[in-house]
Amino acid sequence: MAQEKRKKHWGDRRDGRWVRDVPGLQTIMAHILPNRTDCEVFMKDSFDITELLPYLEAKNALHPDYKTTVFHALIMSVARMVTERPKMNRFVQGRRMYERYEISLGFVAKRRFQDNAEEALMFFVPEADETLDSMSYKIAGEVQETRKSESSNGGIDSLIDSFAKIPRLLLMLILRIVRWLDFWGVNPKALTDGDPNYSSVFLSNLGSIQAPAVYHHLNNYGTNSIMVTIGTIHKEERIMPDGSKQIRDVVDIGATLDERIADGFYFARSLKLVKHIFAHPELLDRPLNEPSGYDFK
Repeated sequence: MAQEKRKKHWGDRRDGRWVRDVPGLQTIMAHILPNRTDCEVFMKDSFDITELLPYLEAKNALHPDYKTTVFHALIMSVARMVTERPKMNRFVQGRRMYERYEISLGFVAKRRFQDNAEEALMFFVPEADETLDSMSYKIAGEVQETRKSESSNGGIDSLIDSFAKIPRLLLMLILRIVRWLDFWGVNPKALTDGDPNYSSVFLSNLGSIQAPAVYHHLNNYGTNSIMVTIGTIHKEERIMPDGSKQIRDVVDIGATLDERIADGFYFARSLKLVKHIFAHPELLDRPLNEPSGYDFK
């Protein structure tokens, strides 16, 4: 989702504006700890989806031609979180802090659920009026189209396949140049467009392969500052607000973040917003440009 743009100033990148008014600690951290993998913070929590599941079941009954999943709900919830929590859309590159001009979400789709099947990189930029219905329709269509082919047939996947065929020594030189260009924010769009390593949030649906939500590292390459994983749905006994015990449907969510873009207090509140949306799934029907009304107090 494109955010409000201002006139480009000196020091801005093609994919983000230079944030000059950051605290001194964050500025110094970008120099002391220049690699993203040196600044990882991992957060994990269990989300109650007892209300979300019947909500999705009712939606899917209205459109049997495609399925809206818990993963789709997570993507939309994260998109809203980034919309309402703009510091979560920041990244550090070239030892400077930047804020993206748009919200983007990346994930990987397995072409076939087989050991030797290839993976495809997916990239989604929600519109300002995006809702769960419109988003899940688009994503379901893109995934179905991707799975029609056993291998990459265009976009960033084909570009990566082409790079992989280059002799090792030459590839090392080319990638060194690419990293240098990225440091200064002048990488060609052909190398960044559609690459989840340049997304606001990179998500992984590990539940689809019956795996738990695990810690997943960030990458020094690119500008992605947040990696989110979701595990399998399972039953768990919970203590309810009235003190009673109930068996609830829950799913584990793991998030790895670059601690240089914000502080732990900001991260914790952002995670609470996603959890709140899961508990109140009707918020997923609101367009992204319509505030959720969540009280952060």
